[in-house]
Amino acid sequence: MMNLFDAAYCVGALALSPIWARKGREGWRERLGHAPALGEKGDANRPRVLLHAVSVGEVSALSTLVPKLLPRAEVVVATTTDTGTARAKKLFGELCPIVRYPLDFSWSVKRFLDAVRPDVVGLVELEVWPNFVRACQARGVPVAVINGRLSAKSFAGYTKLKPVLGATFRRLSKVGAQDETYAKRFAAMGVSPQRLSVTGSMKWDSALGALNELIAQGGEESLSMAHGRGGAALVKGASELAAELGIDPNRPLIVAGSTAEGEEKLISDACPTGVQLLCAPRKPERFDRAAADMPMCVRRSQKRGNAGVGASVKRASGTSRAHTDRFLLDTLGELRQAYALADLVVIGRSFVKLGASDPLEPAGLGKAVIVGPNYANFQTIVDELKAKQAISVVHPGQLRTKIEELLRNRSACATMAANARACIRMHAGASDRHAEMLLGLVQDQRICG
Repeated sequence: MMNLFDAAYCVGALALSPIWARKGREGWRERLGHAPALGEKGDANRPRVLLHAVSVGEVSALSTLVPKLLPRAEVVVATTTDTGTARAKKLFGELCPIVRYPLDFSWSVKRFLDAVRPDVVGLVELEVWPNFVRACQARGVPVAVINGRLSAKSFAGYTKLKPVLGATFRRLSKVGAQDETYAKRFAAMGVSPQRLSVTGSMKWDSALGALNELIAQGGEESLSMAHGRGGAALVKGASELAAELGIDPNRPLIVAGSTAEGEEKLISDACPTGVQLLCAPRKPERFDRAAADMPMCVRRSQKRGNAGVGASVKRASGTSRAHTDRFLLDTLGELRQAYALADLVVIGRSFVKLGASDPLEPAGLGKAVIVGPNYANFQTIVDELKAKQAISVVHPGQLRTKIEELLRNRSACATMAANARACIRMHAGASDRHAEMLLGLVQDQRICG
């Protein structure tokens, strides 16, 4: 039976259908709730935990939580976007089922829950949908927000809808917020203080995992040399990426990660003469535009498999790769390898009003990191790093000067990277807290049941 939310969704879906059609997303049948039936659990003592992560960033944040849950639970990862699904399959495909999260129509949610049959649900960062949360409550399935984040922009929108959405927030069994500011916003939306705690961000744990991987591969000394390109050999696929693109190992390389509209040109113009730049746009639909903003760049998608600096492969202009200093990572799944190659990393989406991308991934690889002034998505993380002199925050007009300064002063880069490592180690632990929260909810439900 259709409810008021279903009716609103139908109107919205009709209005937005031209935009959805242009995006060409896959998995629509699954998004209507037709997930593969998982059946009964193999072990009644191991609860089934459903983790929902929208896209690549949220999925990556689960990289440290899933291994902590698997010894004690069955884990199912649900994603929304195509890129998130691809990332989840790469990280967890051999460990647990990967499914598409349903659209929030009541009938889609019912089909989905009938197929997956979770004992507890963890929603990564937010994704609080009314029909889904209500259906879980009706089935006695506790729902928690983990790694909880409610940005100022989202909070302003949710506040206007509180008369409609307040009941949904009150139905949440637990919220583990990343910091006090987010916790206060969840409380303002109706989450009771007894169900609310500050658990920190799992991104610190992911960064710590990257650090530990470097140590495991090359020993503690690898951390001190990773601020330059010395750590590239420790990350699988990094050296091959450099060779296939034709990156000159004798010249500095800046990697700009998850860039947005206009940032490729901004960062390219800020690069000093003789410095190489590799840009990795966040959205695949922007690859062609980004290439246009970086004239004569080598595109990864067009050069895959053509190894060697100065190989005979030509660009459309006829210029060999040996004579370029601009590169475009227009493929998915290789940003970590690109960061490993960097002498210096610039964080995308921070020089436009999009709230920045994750600065901890390159910091965890031992890199000196520059971020622009717009970092609302990672406010607490950047503020912590900045307080420890572990990141450089600059305005667009200061970017060239800061790049030149850091490339001249490698000891400053090394100090920044060392400070970042200390900060990462200090703040790790959210994954353990979230694992205990989710498994504790199952135990509480069984006791009450």
